[in-house]
Amino acid sequence: MIVTPEEVGLSSERLARIEQHMKRRYIEPKKIAGALTMIARRGKIAYLSPLGMQDLEKGQPMTESTIFRIYSMSKPITSVAFMTLYEHGHFQLNDAVDKYIPEWKKLGVYMSGNYPIFVTTPPERPMTIRDLMTHMSGLTYSFMQRTNVDAAYRKLGVGDVGGKGTLRDMVVKLASLPLEFSPGTRWNYSVSTDVLGYLIEVISGMPFDEYLKKTIFEPLNMADTGFYVPPEKLDRFAQNYARGLDKVLRPMTDMGADSFTRPPTFLSGGGGMVSTAADYYRFCQMLLNGGELDGVRILGRRTIDMMTMNHLPGGQDMTELSVSTFSQTAREGFGFGLGFSMHLGSHLSQVIGSVGEFFWGGAASTAFWIDPVEDLIVIFLTQFMPEGTFNFRNQLKAIIYPAIID
Repeated sequence: MIVTPEEVGLSSERLARIEQHMKRRYIEPKKIAGALTMIARRGKIAYLSPLGMQDLEKGQPMTESTIFRIYSMSKPITSVAFMTLYEHGHFQLNDAVDKYIPEWKKLGVYMSGNYPIFVTTPPERPMTIRDLMTHMSGLTYSFMQRTNVDAAYRKLGVGDVGGKGTLRDMVVKLASLPLEFSPGTRWNYSVSTDVLGYLIEVISGMPFDEYLKKTIFEPLNMADTGFYVPPEKLDRFAQNYARGLDKVLRPMTDMGADSFTRPPTFLSGGGGMVSTAADYYRFCQMLLNGGELDGVRILGRRTIDMMTMNHLPGGQDMTELSVSTFSQTAREGFGFGLGFSMHLGSHLSQVIGSVGEFFWGGAASTAFWIDPVEDLIVIFLTQFMPEGTFNFRNQLKAIIYPAIID
């Protein structure tokens, strides 16, 4: 049920600016095909606006039940699932990763060379589970286009969403490649969360997708979230778009030939999931509630608190530690916890919001944030690549926060 914005202390008149802004600036000029914005406060949905088209070629309008590729918005789901194992005492954050992946005991740090011949040096200390959860592991992504290490990832297809192989195949390939830096010394966006998916399989003894279904999706009634869209739901699956040099929107071939339309072998907890606004809202509301929703507890409140605090050493922000210019991180005033980034203060970031608000986004320009101070959840879904072309998150923040009237 959707309530009026005024019932939860928001201004209808000011929130109407979202639709005006999106239509005028993005949809009418055909910069994007369509979008869906959801705002919830005090446990109730107060704004839900599907605009434009989910598929231009088929003439299908965006709807409240449209299914989206959420790419890296998969990471918070995987991180939460992993921490359910923490609450059963199966691991500690300072455990060495090679305790669970013995092949990684001899991982070295890159000094020189190209695949398959590298010169490495021993890391200052072993990689820990905390390093994986905070992206301080020394791993990377193939799309970074920055080093000889990520070039080796591309050559071997490491971590490619929709790619061949399994999670086990990925960790075996990684055993033969160097780290970009000694774990715990720098921050770099990476396949770390995909490794968490593998650790879930090792620790739980269950396939990753089955564990997610049992511990997250079924308890939270997230019926449209998973690693692919089944045939009976394809009419709700949004097309993904990009613009060429001529600025014309065209359907984009997914990363992987049949990515998201059939069960994958590589279950990417870092970027391989699809979902809806309604499903992702239930996940976010559980987090905002301190780990519980509708009488079902996923995690304890103190675990959520630990996940959403800044874990970067010395309270640093990501610009002080990041080795990449990845668009989610190249800003001052944001820290990183166990699966989320968080706002450290508007005086640092120059962005309106609350200290302690936590968030992330996805490669197709999707975004969400959760603000415990204002009891607020915002979810923005579209399908446009590359992420970072348009600053949707901060534009929405500039409209939404002034709409808070009590």
